[in-house]
Amino acid sequence: GRGAPPTFGGGQPRLFKRLPKIDKMKNARFRLDLVPLNVGKVQDYLTMGRLRPSRSDGTLTAVDFVNAGMFPASSVKSGIKLLGEGREHVKDRMLIEVSFASASAIEAVERAGGYVTTVHYNRLAMRANLKPGKFPERPGSAPGEEGGGDGVALDAEDRYFLPMRARPPPKYMPYYTDYSKRGYLNPRVQLERRKLGLKEIH
Repeated sequence: GRGAPPTFGGGQPRLFKRLPKIDKMKNARFRLDLVPLNVGKVQDYLTMGRLRPSRSDGTLTAVDFVNAGMFPASSVKSGIKLLGEGREHVKDRMLIEVSFASASAIEAVERAGGYVTTVHYNRLAMRANLKPGKFPERPGSAPGEEGGGDGVALDAEDRYFLPMRARPPPKYMPYYTDYSKRGYLNPRVQLERRKLGLKEIH
């Protein structure tokens, strides 16, 4: 007879099939699961009065989009990508923080006097943004308590001990340092945010 081939393993899968596909799996933990959001839809919800910023500086973040019913919190894994569909309808001044934004979306928002900042969120940072009440509360920060702002609601980062924001992985660092993408690590973006009175991103 011919005998068994050198790769024969007694009936079990061949060796090359049992080896991991490293080239396709090595960056799996950095893969982003983004929710698409069009600027036209943001304008529609603002016009209807359903979308309101929860932060004192008027910036719209993921938690505001979820509270407005634009999509469920469970669908937001890594962040939101702002897209330009419906940009011709944008008329209100919007201050928006999202994970990614298209050039057409940035242009539409800034044409109406607003500003877009792209910010990196890992899963822990996104959980802190969507559900800050899951984290310990700062002493005296609750409304009605001594030092609690005389009943004035505080921003989430002022009321809760939220985790420090993780730096973007090397793969995405060029994006968040690029001014054209309005990356939050770009010095020019930081200066423009300061001029607008927006809160510093830690």
